[in-house]
Amino acid sequence: KPYDAAGQVALAGVEGGGKADPDKPLEVRAKGEDRITDVTATDAAGRYVRGELDADGSHWRSTVPLAAGAHYTVRVSTEDEDGAQGRRTVGFDTAPADNLLRVKFGPDSGTYGVGQPVTAELSRPVKDPAARAVVERALKVDSQPSVEGAWHWVDGRTLHYRPREYWPAHATVRVRSGLAGIKVGPGLHGGPSKPVTLRTGDRIEAITDAGSHYMTVLRNGKEIRSIPVTTGKPGFSTRNGVKVVLGRESFVRMQGTSIGIAEGSADSYDLPVHWATRVTWSGEYVHAAPWSTGSQGAANVSHGCTGMSTEAAHWFFDTVRVGDIVKVVNSGGEMMTPFDNGFGDWNLNWRAWREGSALHAGVREGSGPADAARLRPGM
Repeated sequence: KPYDAAGQVALAGVEGGGKADPDKPLEVRAKGEDRITDVTATDAAGRYVRGELDADGSHWRSTVPLAAGAHYTVRVSTEDEDGAQGRRTVGFDTAPADNLLRVKFGPDSGTYGVGQPVTAELSRPVKDPAARAVVERALKVDSQPSVEGAWHWVDGRTLHYRPREYWPAHATVRVRSGLAGIKVGPGLHGGPSKPVTLRTGDRIEAITDAGSHYMTVLRNGKEIRSIPVTTGKPGFSTRNGVKVVLGRESFVRMQGTSIGIAEGSADSYDLPVHWATRVTWSGEYVHAAPWSTGSQGAANVSHGCTGMSTEAAHWFFDTVRVGDIVKVVNSGGEMMTPFDNGFGDWNLNWRAWREGSALHAGVREGSGPADAARLRPGM
């Protein structure tokens, strides 16, 4: 049985009943002729604190920051000049952090389409690359079935997470943060956050060909309806690319002034619109347009929205959910932007998406430790 080494080992900043400063390293020193042979420091969850022991066994020092507001247990093994083994176990708490970085995940827990990205909003901006890596490493996304995915920093306060391809149909996605207590930067530690669980429904994709004036709606890869439509006329061409359903509104009053059209001009409008499915924040919808049924399937006459018959718009409204895919091809419009007008995340290719990660940028895919550790779906 090891002897009690309490008199032969000192822990700097830990003893005396106060709370340890998480911004200072944990240090263990040997007294007298004893030497330290091993130090094991763990938090309440059993995670180990890395550290280094001097060659002569006189001093051990942690090499990673301690978490704020956490409880640690330190077990120190010693050896005296005669080879007898000693042991000392010490428990201590670290002081809570004054400045916390909090994370809010989105969307709220629920069922979404396979195109729905996960978002993380930080309570304050993080600009330092090393601090961003700390944050990103602590944000966990686990899916069943497992898929390859990555975070992308939209700006200093916003991250988006998406898989390489769309989420699988009927998947479960759990999002959580392990940032609580972790040191992000000088005087800044992670705070608690609320996890979310997302589930996906069927894979619904609506592909609008602005050249042929038809929308094809697919469920799990099989066509379920072809709808004659009209899209944006010259000067108001509908954006190309992949968009994600943002919401559904059974009634919207649409006014040209909301998109910069002068009231009373030739292009001015003020219309009651039914069965409107929103795909951009700037006002692009898929909606009922009974005034243009003569052009649907034949010409593009709208101000940027995708118009169809009232019956078809009602059907579409009832068929899709938030997060479903709406893709436009062969339009004269510009490409949907990735982040400033809804969820255009899927318009970045996978390489460009990974370049927005603090962990994967500049790293060849499959060569980093995070890539090696990631579970990949079976073929």
